[in-house]
Amino acid sequence: MLKYFSWIGVFILSVFSMACSSSVTKLDKGDFNMDDYYNLFDIRQDPNAAKRLTNPLYTDGGAWLGYGVPLDTSVAAFCGPYDLAARSWWSSAIVEVLGGEPKGEGQLDRLGQDSVVSYVDRLWMRSNYKGGKVEQTLRILSDSTSLLVITNSSADPVWISGVLSKGGWRQDGSHIWTENQRGEVIMLSFSEGVTLSTKAERYTGRLMGKQHVVAITHFRKGFHKQDAKKNGRRIVNEEGSLIQAQSMRWERYLKPNFRAELSFEAHRVMVKSVATLMSNWRSAREDIKHDGIVPSHVADYFVGLWAWDSWKHAVAIAHVDVNLAKNQVRAMFDFQDSAGMVADCIYPDSKENNYRDSKPPLAAWAVNEIYEVDKDKDFVEEMYGKLVRYHNWWYMNRDHDHNGICEYGATDGTLEAAKWESGMDNAIRFDDAKMLQNNSNAWSMNQESVELNAYLKVEKQYLKKFAVILGQSFEDEDKDVVTTFFDRDRGYFFDRRLGGEWIEHFGPEGWAPLWTGLATQTQADAVVKVMSDTSKFSTFIPFPTAAISEEKFMDRGYWRGPIWLDQVYFAISGLRRYGYASLADSYTEQVFDRLEGLKEEGPIHENYEARTGKRLKAPHFSWSAAHLFLLYKEFKTL
Repeated sequence: MLKYFSWIGVFILSVFSMACSSSVTKLDKGDFNMDDYYNLFDIRQDPNAAKRLTNPLYTDGGAWLGYGVPLDTSVAAFCGPYDLAARSWWSSAIVEVLGGEPKGEGQLDRLGQDSVVSYVDRLWMRSNYKGGKVEQTLRILSDSTSLLVITNSSADPVWISGVLSKGGWRQDGSHIWTENQRGEVIMLSFSEGVTLSTKAERYTGRLMGKQHVVAITHFRKGFHKQDAKKNGRRIVNEEGSLIQAQSMRWERYLKPNFRAELSFEAHRVMVKSVATLMSNWRSAREDIKHDGIVPSHVADYFVGLWAWDSWKHAVAIAHVDVNLAKNQVRAMFDFQDSAGMVADCIYPDSKENNYRDSKPPLAAWAVNEIYEVDKDKDFVEEMYGKLVRYHNWWYMNRDHDHNGICEYGATDGTLEAAKWESGMDNAIRFDDAKMLQNNSNAWSMNQESVELNAYLKVEKQYLKKFAVILGQSFEDEDKDVVTTFFDRDRGYFFDRRLGGEWIEHFGPEGWAPLWTGLATQTQADAVVKVMSDTSKFSTFIPFPTAAISEEKFMDRGYWRGPIWLDQVYFAISGLRRYGYASLADSYTEQVFDRLEGLKEEGPIHENYEARTGKRLKAPHFSWSAAHLFLLYKEFKTL
């Protein structure tokens, strides 16, 4: 290839502004084009830095590998792959297109980037040089396969190179591979017209012709060279049909959820939410037996699956990939213990699973949402007995005074674990709680929580529904479990101490009876007044985790003030249920419009400041994305 004149170095992250200008345009179903939703995130990375950037990676299909765009714009390559299990780079750039033949050890003729675009289903890069241009398109096809297509507009050869962060290359014809310390293998398989040479950690290659296909296959176990070579050749030869299948998969994710009556900007929130969820999809690994969605692939401590995260992910993803939603639920119940308890979280190494506490009982909600998508009675039958055991576990282990009203608790007697069980880890309402022993392996807080019992009551309704579907019976006494928590004087639902004393802190638990539909209309009307009070919950981003009037409110106090989007969704959905659709839509618009970075290339975060919308905690957070998706689904509906 002739030496390039120059490169423009234009990283097109600003092109969203063109799309945003049409945000009020109404589109027909036939107008949906997923390529209109590009550069959703800043995916630039610096593989040579001591610490990885907090930008998300391009990853898909449950893969444990991810890719980015080099921060160094002189590099004409996609950086990576990044190992999402070991949290390290296999390579800074496993296939780099060069400006000419390498002159010597480490002397690379950098071609540079002219422009880069990230789409939901692929990455694209163009590099100009004197004789023409080179375009690269990278797609992740499955949990084990990526595909790079390189096109060259000239008759000149394309020179490539790739370097490993650790280890060395082996070669057999048009295939090269490397193995890490855990025995995992990455193989590159090239199309015809390639000349390769390897030396330790680097290879170089010359590609002749207009188009070249590189299959990147990842073997987590069971690598057999001959079978791997055969598979690599198949991928290269079937490139066209594999690309079509991957593109159609993303069409199935997005197009059925497209709502023509909404704005482009709202559609972009939906697409961004789905892209976040699918990039956090990890395939079954080691002791985790089913695929699932991790909270965030960016935060290094999120390498497992959490219970109530999983229920929320499953509800949203049921409308995108119903089989993945089912597996998300299965993954947690794979570790249900003999008493019926579902662990707080599970890990690839099951010895790390946390059974100190469980999480709020929203599993039946997830199973019901999945059933409503595909009416799969077999899945309901598969899960029904497990759900009943989990439901009964609460009453056997978390009802200290046996009055049919449960408390959060722990298996180890610690208040820390009991707070974790609520999911609202350090909420103000738990500051003065004490622990009471129920049996040898169960303790409860000395307070009954309104949202826990609202969830359990709705779970009974779902279990009764499932029983009818399956021709079975489920006994559910018609008991009002929320009125005992309603304070008429304050017009709000509060937790209570065992014995009846109010715990007078305004938190999101107070609107759970609206989301579950268990409040009376009179109660709901009173609660809505509190929710819409600008001195309490109607903040810049609505519905913080503590009213701003609370003495202990903290802008960055985790569950003591910041916005968590699951609770925002419960609030807005509750408003809609009780006839406040217009108000619900207004609050949804505030969320879509005011969350920092949502309309630009910023990732969706774990939580946000209520009074500013500034991003907090882990970026690229799945349950936040799940609830933004659900807000979109319910936006401007009755």
